[in-house]
Amino acid sequence: MKTILTLTISFLFFNCFAQEKNFIDQPYLETSSQMDTLVIPDRIYITIVLNEVDSKNKKSTEELEKVLEKTLKELNINTEKDLSLIDYSSDFKSYFLKSQDILKAKNYSLLVRDAVTAGQVLKNLEDAGISNVNIERTEYSKSESLLLELKYLAIKKAKNNALKMLEPLNQKLGKAIFITDNNSISNTLQGKVSGIQIRGTSSIYGSRASEPILVEFQKIKFQSQVNVKFIIE
Repeated sequence: MKTILTLTISFLFFNCFAQEKNFIDQPYLETSSQMDTLVIPDRIYITIVLNEVDSKNKKSTEELEKVLEKTLKELNINTEKDLSLIDYSSDFKSYFLKSQDILKAKNYSLLVRDAVTAGQVLKNLEDAGISNVNIERTEYSKSESLLLELKYLAIKKAKNNALKMLEPLNQKLGKAIFITDNNSISNTLQGKVSGIQIRGTSSIYGSRASEPILVEFQKIKFQSQVNVKFIIE
């Protein structure tokens, strides 16, 4: 049994060594390429906080919800589909310690799909008395298919590079024997308006309250890099 086990281990070691040696011994060409593109985000997530404190206790959370619903529907936003409650809290501690009314707050997440609508939401909510509004993040809805397309183009570019490199040597390019890829998406929002420019409007964003808010989003950068090894025939 010990002899059989030793032979089996030796065979596996020899087999792995032989495969590695064959890969190294055959002539090959290694090249890398990179493709990238910029796209306009089509998913903008806006955080809306309804807090009775913000309205100086003049409106309850329920009243603020009605204002929010009315304002968004006036912009033809589907609140059932694109508006969701993400947090709800009540200040019970203050109520029990100070015998005050319970102060309630609700956090909502709103999805819009273009900068124009985002600007309209910011302005109309501010006009309606809801000013605790932040742009949380932006995304591109077709990111997966875009990255696949960039990989495809990067590999084609790598092959063309390899063909050009072998052309003066009068050698033929064989099949690919090793491929690695690395993808990246550059889309970081830090703070309330990083990557976002807001011009115009209201007490928060300027003195020209009659003008609409113009929001410009930084484009999202998609990048794909591949490394390919081709056999030289």
